[in-house]
Amino acid sequence: MVFSSLLFLFIFLPLVLVIYYILPKKTRIGFLFLANLIFYGWGEPVFVLVMIFSIIVNYVFGLLMEKYREKAKLFLVFAIIINLGLLGFFKYADFFKATLESVLGFSLGNAPLIPLPIGISFYTFQALAYIIDIYRKEIEAQRNIIYFGTYISFFPQLIAGPIVRYQEIAHDLIFRQENLTDFNDGVRLFIMGLAKKVLIANAMGLLWGNLQTTAFNDGVVAAWCGIMAFSLQIYFDFSGYSDMARGLGKMFGFHFPINFNYPYAATSITDFWRRWHITLSSWFRDYLYIPLGGSRGTILRTIINLFIVWSLTGLWHGASYNFILWGIYYFAILTAEKFIWGKLLSLCPKPLKHLYAVLLILFGWVIFALGDLTSIGNYFTAMFSLSNGFLQGNSLNYILSYLPLMAVGIFAALPIGSNIWQKYQSKKVFIYAENILLLGIFILSVAALVNQSYNPFLYFRF
Repeated sequence: MVFSSLLFLFIFLPLVLVIYYILPKKTRIGFLFLANLIFYGWGEPVFVLVMIFSIIVNYVFGLLMEKYREKAKLFLVFAIIINLGLLGFFKYADFFKATLESVLGFSLGNAPLIPLPIGISFYTFQALAYIIDIYRKEIEAQRNIIYFGTYISFFPQLIAGPIVRYQEIAHDLIFRQENLTDFNDGVRLFIMGLAKKVLIANAMGLLWGNLQTTAFNDGVVAAWCGIMAFSLQIYFDFSGYSDMARGLGKMFGFHFPINFNYPYAATSITDFWRRWHITLSSWFRDYLYIPLGGSRGTILRTIINLFIVWSLTGLWHGASYNFILWGIYYFAILTAEKFIWGKLLSLCPKPLKHLYAVLLILFGWVIFALGDLTSIGNYFTAMFSLSNGFLQGNSLNYILSYLPLMAVGIFAALPIGSNIWQKYQSKKVFIYAENILLLGIFILSVAALVNQSYNPFLYFRF
């Protein structure tokens, strides 16, 4: 991890905030850019050079495309090749080498393992969106490299998103108006995101870790509880980080897009992908699916476009066959919803549609979470085979000990509580209650951070 959580919470963040607000407004953006580079380079200083290279390349090509419109397409191609080349080298070189060796049947020689720069998938997609939007004449190139560098490297959302397009924060980069209302909202968002991550995601991760290796022998209930735990872990891990990123952004006067909208409340898989990792889904829609032709051509052409998009969506998540299979799994379901059973599904009662979506999402997480086909097959067998009964072994103790927190996680993953709170939040007593509750949640989260040795961010590796 770039910073330890406590170092970030109690030293880096307060120090950056204090200096930021002490400095004159004209110098704040330069200070933020420096803070971004320090944050990113804390653990792996060499990778700061990769980021700086990316910033310079995309800054220069953006200016060239705008100045020499007749050659804009050529500059765009060069910029895309460099960006995807960097991403491919660091993220996929070992995977492609292993794949090629398996096809050829002999080794291509030993090569050093290439470490993955944290967040490279996210900031590469931001850079690609920027240069493509300049080519489309949807935005003007940023002429100040400090502003552009801050956009690419902004530490709140640098590591795991959301993927922010330049036009979404172009105004904030130059004309943002920091205010107490935004700052307070940012603190609230950050605390809730921290609680999601530390209090729920980490606990569900421990339960999943205990159950995934024993579920095949401990019965059907253990297998189902295990994958439910993973589904809660990955949701609260990733949405928690996104909330923290949006909260931190507001503290500095930036407004990032929402990345999650209660995806487990979905009533179809199409609906799920409108709610889950919204900035990634919209990126692939706007910069790949629509340019390929979207659904404007024949049914076959649309299916091919969907296959390309979802195969690459899976590959974006990791250099492993299970991620590609996960993407193809969603391609198959989304294609079926679009052309086969979508209309029939829309006629079903809402509880039935919700059950349908949740079951398919859980099956998808089995593919996502387990690294090889054998493990995936074994886990599906455990979910549906009664050969080992319903529940036995130590799994019963694990499930009972985490059951209250799992219930809290399920409740928090649905919009019921939020809807109730919004209904009454304008009343003064609830404002005081919210502040007290947030303070208590923050204290609990910090206490958990002090005591926990298990604190991974799943999406850091993507």
